[in-house]
Amino acid sequence: MFKKTLLLSLSPLLLLSASAIADTPKGVKNWVGGVDHLGLTVSNLDASKAFFADVLGFKVLGSNPSYPAYFLSNDKITITLWRVKNDEKRVEFNRAENVGLHHLALSVESFEKLAQLHDHLKTQNNIKIEFAPENLGKGPTQHMMIREPSGNRIEFIARSN
Repeated sequence: MFKKTLLLSLSPLLLLSASAIADTPKGVKNWVGGVDHLGLTVSNLDASKAFFADVLGFKVLGSNPSYPAYFLSNDKITITLWRVKNDEKRVEFNRAENVGLHHLALSVESFEKLAQLHDHLKTQNNIKIEFAPENLGKGPTQHMMIREPSGNRIEFIARSN
């Protein structure tokens, strides 16, 4: 069951088949059970927190003003947002040239909800929509990509049932 869940949660851009990851290589122990949380460095802590909480419906679990950071969850994933330490030395991430998180992919339960989310995000002032919902490859999976207020890329993905 875990391997099936892992396969379904992988970004479809990887386009891996079940046979490619179905078995742990012989003699290799499987140490990892899944993603515990994801940490993102953000340039605008309050705007990014508002995006996850007010736009996507995450609950704020807590904060650390001395760090500064917010901890949010939607009961399926926990996200930690840290404010960049020195904004004057900040370097924007270039997904083609930097090592780091290329994007965060969040699942959406249906194509209809993905379209509704797209309509909802179009009403937000500080979000850049890179592309609207479209088929991934030949389908049937659909996805869209945005940048949240601090510029982190977020993919929303819906798989056919």
